[in-house]
Amino acid sequence: MSALGVPLDAAAVRKDFPVLDRVIHGRRVVYLDSAASSQKPRAVIEALSRFYETSFAPIHRSAYELATEAT
Repeated sequence: MSALGVPLDAAAVRKDFPVLDRVIHGRRVVYLDSAASSQKPRAVIEALSRFYETSFAPIHRSAYELATEAT
């Protein structure tokens, strides 16, 4: 049950995390270790990829357009 009282669709959530598509030793991955790191949903991976492909630059250090976008 979600915080809003709506049933959680675990299959839909699983689809958002590409790493959970993996099969290791014949079993689908279940990731419970989030103390030090967490898995990223597809939307975050895609946003980071777009950023690295189009706007990556040092932040707060330059006056050129790419640095402004990155900041």
